Amino acid sequence: MILSRVIRVLDGLIAGIMSFGRLLALPVVLLLFLQWPLRDLVQAYSREANDLGQWLFALYVAMAVTAATRARTHLATDLIARGYTARTRELLVRAAALIGVLPWAAFVIIAGKSIVVSSVLARETFPDTTNPGYFVVKLALWVLAGLMVAQGLVDLFRPSHEGET
Repeated sequence: MILSRVIRVLDGLIAGIMSFGRLLALPVVLLLFLQWPLRDLVQAYSREANDLGQWLFALYVAMAVTAATRARTHLATDLIARGYTARTRELLVRAAALIGVLPWAAFVIIAGKSIVVSSVLARETFPDTTNPGYFVVKLALWVLAGLMVAQGLVDLFRPSHEGET
């Protein structure tokens, strides 16, 4: 009962983060597009637009992987799986979370600790421009892995849908 409630709250939290992540697409496109007019016409701020676009893109991609997983479009072999029963597909999702997603995400969090922590603590800047925010690109690695852990837990412990086909 409590686990079911926790999973629903976690699922809602992930859904909220995914809704925010969708909003990043337009600023990323706009910033990366604007760097050429800024460089050629204004002759200023193109590198800043590029740097900001890069860290927004890193966050967007970190969230997009989980969004694709939630939509069941990430690494899906629907042609084969569509013939399986709902119960078999559910078991495959749980097994994939347990033996694939969760260990991989934990490895990324642990292996990336020194890179991410040192970058965030130093508030690392972009190497070419010394503009602030490069640490956000590295922090996006943990955003990606953290969201995958959360989604893996939701997939693993989501209540069963017995009787569905």
